[in-house]
Amino acid sequence: MKWDWGAVADFMPLFWDGLLVTLQALALGSLISFVLGLVWALLMRTPTRWVRWPVGVVTEFVRNTPLLVQLFFLFYVMPEWGLTMSALTTGVIGIGLHYSTYTMQVYRAGIEAVPVGQWEAATALNLPVARTWRVVILPQAIRRVVPALGNYVIAMLKDTPMLMAITVLDMLGQARLFSQQNFQFTEPLTVIGVAFILISYLASLLLRALERRLVH
Repeated sequence: MKWDWGAVADFMPLFWDGLLVTLQALALGSLISFVLGLVWALLMRTPTRWVRWPVGVVTEFVRNTPLLVQLFFLFYVMPEWGLTMSALTTGVIGIGLHYSTYTMQVYRAGIEAVPVGQWEAATALNLPVARTWRVVILPQAIRRVVPALGNYVIAMLKDTPMLMAITVLDMLGQARLFSQQNFQFTEPLTVIGVAFILISYLASLLLRALERRLVH
């Protein structure tokens, strides 16, 4: 099969549009997963089981059902109950919610890795609970979990093509649209494959730099 650079040139405007959507979904989905994952982790440490139990049930359910099923539910079922969102908003919320159940476990591990002496020192200094978490515990825990959180960012990037199933025109969605219109599949799919590799590599470099900065 002959490689057609003309097809690549024709596809590039659609590629840039798809790349922007992919990066938007990745950035906003990561933000939701990081913030919500921390909320889940903190709620799971509350002394009240009437808080821990519902949070545990919800997070286990979300973590153990496929992301694609969750996206279909949010996009096709929720409108029947009166909640309608755009495809991109639905995708961002879906991927962020799904991965928040994984980042929750990362935060829990980081919190549990903080030495007991740090808790005892905060108690001895009579620090308020909120200040203990904000100043003593969370800074140490987050430094420990940056590499694991970075891995989930890359995993989210690899899952963004699933958004095509709910009509989001990310990179894969644009490639599919171009291929169906022009009957040329090799060039657009190769371009987005290379793009995913480059984005993943750049993201890993940034995360390593952040990890070194936090350690020192």
